[in-house]
Amino acid sequence: MYKGVILDIDGTLVDSNDAHARAWVKAFADENLTVPFDKVRPLIGMGSDQMVPRLTDIQKDTPTFKRLGEGWKKHFQEEEMPQLKAQPGVRALIERLQARGLRLIVGTSADEALVAGLLKVAGVHDLLTEYTTASDVESSKPEPDIVQAAVTKLGLTPAQVLMVGDTPFDIESARKAGVDTVALRCGGDTRFEGAAAVYADPQDWLEQLEQSPLGRV
Repeated sequence: MYKGVILDIDGTLVDSNDAHARAWVKAFADENLTVPFDKVRPLIGMGSDQMVPRLTDIQKDTPTFKRLGEGWKKHFQEEEMPQLKAQPGVRALIERLQARGLRLIVGTSADEALVAGLLKVAGVHDLLTEYTTASDVESSKPEPDIVQAAVTKLGLTPAQVLMVGDTPFDIESARKAGVDTVALRCGGDTRFEGAAAVYADPQDWLEQLEQSPLGRV
């Protein structure tokens, strides 16, 4: 049934959601804005163009928004990324999916400048070489743009593609694009209404692959 898989990175392949939230809290503080961690954390997985206006009165395409994005990226790259680790079973899962003949692409709200580094942390930078990011589209998750762009790059129809993510924003984005979702709890979320299946982490999904939505491939 499925011929392609779109893979989120943050929380899904790399244990980085808390790190992103910490970096955003520091970026807001740099602008003399007090936005607590517990307000930011539930919105990680949503693109900054969606998240920042929900937390503040700052809109996209303003100088302050640009400074916030640069501050978040700086804090994340310099203070958080060196400590990040891959989620369990990532490389083995990707190798299995490729061995089954599935076409794989990354679809992430992460900044394009961070993607290569995150894929290295995940240990799959040599396996996953095609991706769509927030930099490629007008609106990021939970809007469908990133998923739609990934489906187009795969050359498949939405019904032939499965999204793998760890937040409700992945599920919503995929649903709007007509794509089914497998959700992983390793990103720290449990808001998975509408997911085709839910697993603990990549290793858990790998171990149950034959009984999963991909079992019919």
